[in-house]
Amino acid sequence: MDVHGVSVTFRWNISVLPVELLSSSQRDRLTDGKTTDTPPRPDITSLLASQFQVHNMAATPISPEELEELREAFAKIDVDNNGFISKDELNALFRAANLPLPGYKIREIVQELTKTSDQLTFDEFTQIVHGLKSTEVAKTFRKAINKTEGICNVAGTSDQSGTQHSYSEEEKVAFVNWINKALEKDADCKHLLPMDPNNNDLFTAMGDGIILCKMINLSVPDTIDERTINKKKLTPFTIQENLNLALNSASAIGCHVVNIGAEDLKEGRQHLVLGLLWQVIKIGLFADIELSKNEALIALLRDGESLEDLMKLSPEELLLRWANYHLEEAGCPKINNFSSDIKDSKAYYNLLNQVAPKGDDEGIPPIAIDMSGIREKEDLKRAECMLEQADRLGCKQFVMPTDIVRGNPKLNLAFVANLFNKYPALKKPENQDIDWSSIEGETREERTFRNWMNSLGVNPRVNHLYGDIDDAIVIFQLYEKIKVPVDWDRVNKPPYPKLGSNMKKLENCNYAVELGKKEAKFSLVGVAGQDLNAGNRTLTLALLWQLMRRYTLNILEDLGDGQKVTDDTIVAWVNDMLTQAGKPTISSFKDGSISSSMPVLDLIDAIQPGSIRYDLLKTEDLTEEEKLNNAKYAISMARKIGARVYALPEDLVEVKPKMVMTVFACLMARGMKRA
Repeated sequence: MDVHGVSVTFRWNISVLPVELLSSSQRDRLTDGKTTDTPPRPDITSLLASQFQVHNMAATPISPEELEELREAFAKIDVDNNGFISKDELNALFRAANLPLPGYKIREIVQELTKTSDQLTFDEFTQIVHGLKSTEVAKTFRKAINKTEGICNVAGTSDQSGTQHSYSEEEKVAFVNWINKALEKDADCKHLLPMDPNNNDLFTAMGDGIILCKMINLSVPDTIDERTINKKKLTPFTIQENLNLALNSASAIGCHVVNIGAEDLKEGRQHLVLGLLWQVIKIGLFADIELSKNEALIALLRDGESLEDLMKLSPEELLLRWANYHLEEAGCPKINNFSSDIKDSKAYYNLLNQVAPKGDDEGIPPIAIDMSGIREKEDLKRAECMLEQADRLGCKQFVMPTDIVRGNPKLNLAFVANLFNKYPALKKPENQDIDWSSIEGETREERTFRNWMNSLGVNPRVNHLYGDIDDAIVIFQLYEKIKVPVDWDRVNKPPYPKLGSNMKKLENCNYAVELGKKEAKFSLVGVAGQDLNAGNRTLTLALLWQLMRRYTLNILEDLGDGQKVTDDTIVAWVNDMLTQAGKPTISSFKDGSISSSMPVLDLIDAIQPGSIRYDLLKTEDLTEEEKLNNAKYAISMARKIGARVYALPEDLVEVKPKMVMTVFACLMARGMKRA
């Protein structure tokens, strides 16, 4: 990159990022830190510990969402857009923040940070904020960030932290434009669309739940049965139902919605609305960026890599590799991120030129990319010209020229993902010695477990069920969710050593099995740490099922003042409710009548009388398609009345006892809350 007119080679050193943010493949690829051409810098962690008196900086990991926010903040603080915060910029930031530190302390910090350079990298910036999170100066520091251009303060503060919330104006504009385009032909949204990106239309429009339900279905088709969405003559009650349906469905597809309620959406709380929308949109954008759904991605396999290595990459990592694959084909420099490395739009120009249709495929006319704009001297003007070319491909969405020049990581990631989905420009390799049978798609059971874990906010996010839990870090977090104490001093935390990393992971997995047997009292006969570490499907799923089951039962026990709950307890409660409503009962979670979904629908109607429209259902002599239609309606109605159901309609049709149990348990929890 060009820094003050001098060409500098620079690559992000992932070893200084908080380890919780790294994927398993990134952790395994960590080196000794020799990834830049600059001299070694001072130990910033020790520096911050001494200056801010922070001695346990890793206690609260930075989430991926917060990391993205920090990248945006960094881009806005970096006013001259050179990829660094200069000494002068840092001084100005401290002054603007009005930090409660004496002047000499601030000078010492700046002096230490700039001992070998007058510039501060994003990695160091991240660690500064990470340290500040644990101190009182965090509040004023974040206020200073929020004063920068593009960040809007939101009235009100967090009850937990006391910090003022903020949201990104750029994100609001991007999401409004995306929704307007995606739903422009949807008759159910005509009363709300098009929204004006320049005002608060978005936050008002989200209030009745219809748009959010529609966006969830766009990201993961058929998640919500359209028959269950209240669309006409809306009242406060029917709006509440829509919002329940949307939130519980968002959770079912893997969104983390623990701290978001219907009232937040109804009142249009900006930071929460944008946060949830981003999760939903991102899930949709990433849906096909995996090998089992797009075998052409195997073209990105590098020399010396196995198919398993490629399958472990996260969607973000695959997108970066895809972009670099095409840049390399074009003979252009590679990029290391979708923030600082794309600010000049040159990588985008070359990427567009590579993926644009050349007329090779039948029925697809060629689209020539005008490359003349790449010679524009100003970054902003060059970005404008580039987006004109992206628009010719129908891929201008998510970014404005300023979002590119500022290096907004979230919106640029969305821009590239959308481009990939429309023009991957990859061909499945032929005549290669590849075991195609090893590329297996995700089963329904695996998807359910993965979405459940992600909805609880595990860190790192689970993209690939077995590869992303092979060090048991996520499993330990799930143990804490079910009130099984974890001795974190016994846990090996990433980054793992270059040599012997798998041994460290195996030690974690052994401890995870030990906790399951001794503390959780799980049935783990024949399950060993090696099985979790190696991704043994059957045995790993056995543990995950017991974790999910205990989590579900714990909710019921909390509602029942600690009274122990078993399968028989749930069946008895269900039958009591059905009997009171004059409906047929069930014998167990294997009862054949469940395949029609009628017992589930009858129970919902017993919990909330009059909620089920039986005129929409087929109740006798059902075909498989009619059973599935009933099941889709039943699952959506369960979520609509407030039950957080993770099971899928097919689970009811096929009468899968485990998933059937969770459906009835979640409905029992809802019924007990109403009692």
